[in-house]
Amino acid sequence: MNGTSKNGTSVNGATEHTDHTVAVYGAYGHTGRFVVAELAARGYTPVLSGRDAAQLAALAEATGYEARPATVDDPAALDRALAGTHAVINCAGPFAATTAPVIDAALRAGIPYLDVAAELEANLDTFTHYAARAREAEAVVVPAMAFFGGLGDLLVTAAMGDWEQADEAHIAYGLSHWHPTAGTRLSGAVSRERRGAYRLRYSGGAWERRTDAPPTEQWPFPAPMGTRPVVTEFTMADVVTVTDHLPIRDVHTHMAVDAAQDIASSDTPAPSATDDQGRSDQTFLVDVIVRSGGAERRLVAEGRDIYAVTAPLVVEALGRVLTGRIRTRGVASAGRIFDAPDFLTALTPHVTLRRDA
Repeated sequence: MNGTSKNGTSVNGATEHTDHTVAVYGAYGHTGRFVVAELAARGYTPVLSGRDAAQLAALAEATGYEARPATVDDPAALDRALAGTHAVINCAGPFAATTAPVIDAALRAGIPYLDVAAELEANLDTFTHYAARAREAEAVVVPAMAFFGGLGDLLVTAAMGDWEQADEAHIAYGLSHWHPTAGTRLSGAVSRERRGAYRLRYSGGAWERRTDAPPTEQWPFPAPMGTRPVVTEFTMADVVTVTDHLPIRDVHTHMAVDAAQDIASSDTPAPSATDDQGRSDQTFLVDVIVRSGGAERRLVAEGRDIYAVTAPLVVEALGRVLTGRIRTRGVASAGRIFDAPDFLTALTPHVTLRRDA
């Protein structure tokens, strides 16, 4: 996995190997296409995979990359899809259906697995069911390496700095709007079905199942966004990834009310491209506050298009895994396996950071 190559490109001071092939499961999806493009831009060779053979064939014709169809109920097909690759990135939701079969295939192939899952239940399942297996195999499994899950975890970890523990962490999402993809809608429906009448909250160092509606409050986003209403305890994948490795008693994620209404409405359109990279005009501001005793630390990230920015997040993670720039093995979240401040610095072409805003 850490072999040298005569064909290398320097990215953020490290060498990424252009002879690496990377399977992308769900390559034809909205986020999958961004990931394929980012891999190609960094010198990797994507191998296109997923459940829909017709969509794979069309993408293969458009890009020139090999297509390897595979359904999640066919282990032999998944093995063929991953054969000879150096890693797999799973972009196919609902992740409740795809995560376990693709992780199993990656473990059989002996290659790293990364996904962009935002589903709470799917991420909790990954930590619960694969921690021991991945550790014993000395494998690398990185779940939720995306805008929801990975970015928030990196920001909280960086904000913590030299603190060994904290009382509370808050991740507030200020989105200009949220036009969901078909995959987001399907994943959300599956999560709601699995959760039933309950919602999840992490408080007092433990998960709680609650039946009351999440409260709303005014959140003091920094300029230029300013104070705006948010749904508090709008629990996202960041709560899973942060609590995987940081001793923080209360971890909450909050969503701007307008964006929460967008995602809840069946009339909200899908995202549409407004530039030559395929990005929408959506902007985001992620406001992270960590408190310990009477002290508070704050870190703010700004950028464009939560789906598009997932691609540099997961491909940067891939590069660090393949070049051995990791702190542990097994199932590990972004903040645990990577050097969070250094990783965030590498994202500066895509994410603008402000500390102590």
